[in-house]
Amino acid sequence: MKPTHRWLVELTHLPTTSGHEDRVTDWVERWVDRRDDLLLRVDRAGNLFITVKGRKRHDPVIAAAHMDHPGWVVELVDGRDIGARFMGGVLPAYFEGAPVVFFSGTGEEISGTVESFSDGLGTIRLSRSGMEVGDIGRWRFDKRRLGIKGDVLRAPACDDLAGVAAAIAALDRARRKPGLEHFGVLLTRGEEEGLLGAIAACELGTIPDRARILSIETSRSFADSPIGAGPVVRVGDRSSIFDAHLTNAVTNAVRSAGITHQRKLMAGGTCEATAFGAYGHRSTGLCLALGNYHNMVDIDGVVAGTANGVLAPEEISLSDFDGLVALMLRVASDVDENAAAIRDRLAANYDRRKDLLGL
Repeated sequence: MKPTHRWLVELTHLPTTSGHEDRVTDWVERWVDRRDDLLLRVDRAGNLFITVKGRKRHDPVIAAAHMDHPGWVVELVDGRDIGARFMGGVLPAYFEGAPVVFFSGTGEEISGTVESFSDGLGTIRLSRSGMEVGDIGRWRFDKRRLGIKGDVLRAPACDDLAGVAAAIAALDRARRKPGLEHFGVLLTRGEEEGLLGAIAACELGTIPDRARILSIETSRSFADSPIGAGPVVRVGDRSSIFDAHLTNAVTNAVRSAGITHQRKLMAGGTCEATAFGAYGHRSTGLCLALGNYHNMVDIDGVVAGTANGVLAPEEISLSDFDGLVALMLRVASDVDENAAAIRDRLAANYDRRKDLLGL
């Protein structure tokens, strides 16, 4: 297994949820510590900002991804019975009777079952006692269903730890290439509870002036945005249309390189690019098409009342993942050269044919 795929597997199997991303931050900090040409800064919100040491010849290009995933936080313990709050968006039909697993601060794993769920709070019966207030949990899956098979990765949490892995993989390649010192990575917290880390990064001044932000997500796949058809250049989300100038420059850079990709709206949810744009930063979106979004199988069937809520590992394509890494590097290299490509192309055609207008 090549290193980038190993990092992908490791990260997407880490327990994490909003406000409790410490296992992911620990992994990233160890990764950076082994590379003396990188600089890691942690802002007051706990967001991680990683840059390549050295003089920057271009305005920053920042790949941003979030480190949390929907999950449980223990609030009450009574022996084998616990009360836990669920962080993130999962439909109520998926909760009652669902299998879960909780992780102690010492790494102990204890399985359980959701007995009831209401208003964000669940009552859970564990197989044995041992959890404490503040421990976290997630849905429990048969480990034989997890891992890489062919071109597909199945993992507890691709959203957005696959995005974290892709950003890290791109940075690892960028640090070896002269001229890409302006490429950096921003890893945020609390996205699933309302884009909190992204907003904090804007409020705290974590993001450099004149940065171009590539907001990375793993977004719900639809019929017109299939898994395996390439990474997605995302023109917008459910809430906003992204920076047109930057989105077009990204598209031109990728097309000129011949990188297989999709260009889509991806309106299944709101991503951090919307927050960055709302706070005045130039931002656009990139994503991997995701199966079993937030671990929910057949969301449309459940909403329509024709299917029961079943949970499963999230799924992405490895070839899409590799393409996303290549895409980010190409954008970091060529985004400035491609920024004016559309106007130049239109102007050239105008000069050739303006006689039709009598000009």
